[in-house]
Amino acid sequence: MRKETKLIFEKSVTGRRGYQLPPLDTPAVDLATVLPVGMLRSKPPGLPEVSEVDAIRHFTGLSQRNYGVDAGFYPLGSCTMKYNPKINEDVSRLVGFTNSHPYQPEAVSQGSLELLYRLDGLLSEITGMARTSLVPAAGAHGELAGIMAIKAYHRHHGQQHRSKFLITDSAHGTNPATAAAAGYETLEIKSNERGGVDLAELKRLMTDDVAGLMLTNPNTLGLFEKDIVEIAAIVHGAGGLLYYDGANANAIMGITRPGDMGFDVVHLNLHKSFSTPHGGGGPGAGPIGVKERLIPFLPCPVVEFDGTKYYFDFNRPLSVGRIKNFYGHFLVLVRAYAYILSMGPDGLRLASETAVLNANYMLNKLRERYDVAYDRICMHEFVLSGQRQKAQGCSTLDIAKRLLDYGFHPPTVYFPMIVKEAIMVEPVETEPVEVLDTFIAAMLKIADEIETDPALVKGAPYTTVVGRLDEVKAARQPVLRYSGH
Repeated sequence: MRKETKLIFEKSVTGRRGYQLPPLDTPAVDLATVLPVGMLRSKPPGLPEVSEVDAIRHFTGLSQRNYGVDAGFYPLGSCTMKYNPKINEDVSRLVGFTNSHPYQPEAVSQGSLELLYRLDGLLSEITGMARTSLVPAAGAHGELAGIMAIKAYHRHHGQQHRSKFLITDSAHGTNPATAAAAGYETLEIKSNERGGVDLAELKRLMTDDVAGLMLTNPNTLGLFEKDIVEIAAIVHGAGGLLYYDGANANAIMGITRPGDMGFDVVHLNLHKSFSTPHGGGGPGAGPIGVKERLIPFLPCPVVEFDGTKYYFDFNRPLSVGRIKNFYGHFLVLVRAYAYILSMGPDGLRLASETAVLNANYMLNKLRERYDVAYDRICMHEFVLSGQRQKAQGCSTLDIAKRLLDYGFHPPTVYFPMIVKEAIMVEPVETEPVEVLDTFIAAMLKIADEIETDPALVKGAPYTTVVGRLDEVKAARQPVLRYSGH
């Protein structure tokens, strides 16, 4: 069947066309007279020859095979793949926004600038920060902007010797990468037996050459750092600053704020927690909020209001400078603004509370059949371990592939890396209990299959267009170009 599908995929038929160019209305040009010989083709490019209906059905068929959050449950831990209300899409497509251009004068951009100024204030309130820059294009970009601001702050205060940054062993991979990209040496802090920051290890590592600590709360294990106030005191007591990775903000919106926990800088993934469609390569948005003492170091420009008009402020001598052309991914910011206004503070809190409730509901339904990495009440996500199933002959990857046959996108697997055979599930707040129950039933059924017929699970998936791929080869040697027939 899969071989047949592969043959059907090739639709090119010699001589078939789906287009017709208009008659040439300019004098013909001999290309050999205007282009170097080496740049001229000696034979046609080998493009597929298809009719219009062939092309339409081909791409429509591909779209129907694609999986997205509008099609089904997407329980990717640490990614917050939740449904995005269409009202926010409608708002972002208002012609006043879509027809605006970053080069047009500020005088005719007052509505857009006001939206950015107000969004700065809303995100600052939500995170407990003094100001927020909306410039960063995505989460990792926001991380870099935030760490650059911390570095500029230390240098301004004569602390150039602070050359190290602390990272937890459960952190997102972008954390050490960002600190290294900013010129810091990274030091890893081990988690304690409860999955939190080891305070004794933090005290030992927090020396006067450390610029700060990157942390998310709840952390990447889906666990709340209950010692966060003491962690902040240790970092600040040694002259460092505390950076908040906001990837997990969907667990705390409207309930608690990073600023109140002691964080000095925070980035948010608007394409996760604040309603922009997530996935497909972008665009994203990763605004950074800072406490009062770090405002001078925010990227340029900052949107200001003088009581009469809104404007871009470029006169910022201590700023880390421009980190992106123009001012952020504007329509992503519009969606986030619409989402926050439509939800309100009570709605944001309810979203977080529901996400946490859903995660704990699923965790308690699955804990008897799968090992739990850290047996605590979780926040918006939880981490299982497939070690029990591994001992029975099936890996976490096998479980993930088998889930495809039950119609689900698999959760995040093998992350965090400190958990062997990790299965990281984030149900989010937008999924009804019926969907959660169906996913739970599939996971329990797979556990049964591993006990009775492990070969069945190891051969999965069976219902997809293609079978199990060589994932290493697909990542390192992808075939991205049409090769002809």
